[in-house]
Amino acid sequence: MKLALFYHGTEIKSIRAGKVNLKDSYAILKNGEVFVLGMHISPYEHGNIFNKDPLRSRKLLLTKREINKLIGLTKQKGYTLVPISLYFKNSIVKMELGIGKGKKLYDKREDLAKKDASKQIAINLKNRNR
Repeated sequence: MKLALFYHGTEIKSIRAGKVNLKDSYAILKNGEVFVLGMHISPYEHGNIFNKDPLRSRKLLLTKREINKLIGLTKQKGYTLVPISLYFKNSIVKMELGIGKGKKLYDKREDLAKKDASKQIAINLKNRNR
């Protein structure tokens, strides 16, 4: 789902410079509105008092129909809204949102076991070739 965001001038300049980090960010539904939390936009270097807090929550500009669709998708157990990318369309910054489901504890253990096994194989191969 592609959505428009509400930003201030110095934030737009930082986004154009590529100084945005979507890692660990997520979107929440609060009082019929959607907000993005945890998205870091570095302060604009040539900005002044108009620079905003880099980690502030940002409101997504959505229609009522889009919000209702997101509410329906996130009501399911374990699903969350995750920002995937930011891009410009004309002069507007848009965000692509995805629906994600967190891993269960046993999935995490399985991935760690696979990672450990592949690491051990790589070490054994390296030692064998010496």
